[in-house]
Amino acid sequence: MQPGVAVVLVCHNAERDLQRCLIALEVGTLRPSWTCIVDSGSDATAYLDDLAARPATHVIRQGNCGYGRGNNTGFAAIPEGIPYVLFLNPDCFVLPDTLELAVQALAKDARLACVGARLAGYDRMREQASGLLDSTGIMRAWYGRWQDRGQGEVDGEQYLEAELMPALCGAFLCCRRSALDAVALGPGIVFDPAFFLYKEDIELCLRLRAAGWRLLYQPQVRAWHCRGWNRARQAMPYHLRLMAAANELRLYRRHPSPYILWALAKYVLVRCCRL
Repeated sequence: MQPGVAVVLVCHNAERDLQRCLIALEVGTLRPSWTCIVDSGSDATAYLDDLAARPATHVIRQGNCGYGRGNNTGFAAIPEGIPYVLFLNPDCFVLPDTLELAVQALAKDARLACVGARLAGYDRMREQASGLLDSTGIMRAWYGRWQDRGQGEVDGEQYLEAELMPALCGAFLCCRRSALDAVALGPGIVFDPAFFLYKEDIELCLRLRAAGWRLLYQPQVRAWHCRGWNRARQAMPYHLRLMAAANELRLYRRHPSPYILWALAKYVLVRCCRL
């Protein structure tokens, strides 16, 4: 008997991606036993009506509460007895064996809290792979900046070994439910609600590691990610750059480190100089 997996999808104006995301899950070798779609303040939600009628699917509509709070809402609604949870972005499309391989990795090592995927970029406008990597785990640079390893690199033969990581990308985060319960900030509160958007996945990972859990990047676990990032920093709206900088500072206040000096300098530059 295959183990049960609950999938939590937080959506904000994600109609163009969500159907493809769900279809990719449905044709997998291991299918979700329960799916929760949390709409976080989308402009239009009528398309969710049909999805609510799908078997083992729960749809929750609420205001724009942010990614972390939305995931908490979905997590709190998961039925009892499901041992694994996949937090998945709606613009992330798994391969047929992705979920099965992630759960197998968790089942083999009781010390693992989460498994992360090899995320490759996908160009939704051209309906094809971008040819670039999106994330192979999250690392901290020597000066303190957290960044997705390999992001923007040509997708080749790099990062093909499974390895423990300091943090994993929240676009695809397959977790042991008991580990999440062990570090929860309250009943059903897995992600720190102070992080509206950005760095909430890193904060959770740091909390898990502080409690003795391990995080695994498994390159055989693969998915496509349409992520709306742009390597030209100025193309990112100012309010989002400021939010990201503020959350990096908040991260180091939650988990004290000398790197907070870098985060503070970054915040001041973004706020005062709009860099």
